[in-house]
Amino acid sequence: MPSSNGVRSKAREDILPTGSPDLSTDVGQYEEDHHVTLADKTLTCRDCSQEFVWTSGEQEFYQSRGLQNPPSRCPTCRAAHRAGEGGRGGGAGRGDREMFTATCSSCGKEARVPFQPRGDKPVYCSDCFQQRQSSGPRRY
Repeated sequence: MPSSNGVRSKAREDILPTGSPDLSTDVGQYEEDHHVTLADKTLTCRDCSQEFVWTSGEQEFYQSRGLQNPPSRCPTCRAAHRAGEGGRGGGAGRGDREMFTATCSSCGKEARVPFQPRGDKPVYCSDCFQQRQSSGPRRY
């Protein structure tokens, strides 16, 4: 069939070799059917500027978790970052927390809490707090 510039275009079947994957199929299914081999990559740490190897196994791990960006820190700097101020989640890097003393609004015992009570909401000791949590949500 002639195109606008007068050149005859070939049908899709004429262009693609036999056995080529259909480009409209799901990429994930294609990767399952045709195992893609990942090669180790050399990256540069953004903190210490040293080169480190991002192994094919680590790349597979990143893909399995849906992570799209490669690591920007070497394993040593990554561990230091997690242990220091930059760490997130799980209380990592938090250090010792300041605790405050208050009187439990339910039983009257001393309660140690990780926040400064303001007096406008009830404060509970650990035992009373757990009992209230297991009995369902409450509105104040």
